[in-house]
Amino acid sequence: MIQGEATVVKNAGSHYLLSKLPEWDVFPAVLRGKIRLKASEITNPVAVGDRVRFQREEDGSSTITGILPRKNYVIRRSTNLSRQAHIIAANIDMAYLIVSLYFPEVKLPFLDRILVTCEVYGIPATIVLSKTDLYREAAQQQIDAFRKIYEGAGYRVIETSVETGEGIADIREACRGGVNLFSGESGVGKSSLIKVLDPSLDPKIGQISAAHLQGKHTTSLYEMYPLSSGGYVIDSPGLRGFGLVDLEKEEIAKYFPEMLRVSAQCRFTPCTHTHEPGCAVKAAVEKGLIAPERYNSYLGMLEEDKKFR
Repeated sequence: MIQGEATVVKNAGSHYLLSKLPEWDVFPAVLRGKIRLKASEITNPVAVGDRVRFQREEDGSSTITGILPRKNYVIRRSTNLSRQAHIIAANIDMAYLIVSLYFPEVKLPFLDRILVTCEVYGIPATIVLSKTDLYREAAQQQIDAFRKIYEGAGYRVIETSVETGEGIADIREACRGGVNLFSGESGVGKSSLIKVLDPSLDPKIGQISAAHLQGKHTTSLYEMYPLSSGGYVIDSPGLRGFGLVDLEKEEIAKYFPEMLRVSAQCRFTPCTHTHEPGCAVKAAVEKGLIAPERYNSYLGMLEEDKKFR
């Protein structure tokens, strides 16, 4: 019997693939039942990116016997009114949040919920604006407005096109040496982006549903790939919803960097930034220093929070 530690690189239900990173030599493993029972409110007790202990038997089969402490993870509520939560990935060095202004149209409140979750768990986030070749000429003003919202909040925005190669070299270079999560709504082009970053990889690529201009789910499993240029990328299934987990409504404003920067100047502490006089956040919104779109996302999260109480 051999014991060791490895990283989960693929999650296929109750079966997993592990590798002793930085070596890429994958082998299958199953999960010991006790671990599954411990995480009753988590739909997946083990996530891609997790460092785990394993035990290999004489017949060559391996069993995951424990999970090492996570440095961070991205978690979402499974459905709007569910008490269960789902861990998307763990131990991430950078989250790349892929959005498209159109095809499908970006939903800012959805993007903001993912950004808040990254802030909560200390995960640096970069926003990738995909498919710019499809709408740049007709929508340059909208691209500029989008950049102003999120660069003003403190996030890097990279414009990309898998057709023209725009932005690809920047992402390839930024991914070197780390574990990178690619996430976003269905149809935004995550798998196509991974394929162009490293043509030797073959993640599934789907088409947009013409009826609804929404992506069809093509990636159904969470999987990590090694990039030939260096680093690793985790491809995740397209998301249709993203509910916040383990976050009190009084805390939400702390995870909007641009609101946190001015909130110390509010007259009252704590301040909900909704109705209080002398609120520095509301004043910054009125002056155009905080984007009203981000402030409206914040108000939406406060309302959404009531549904779970």
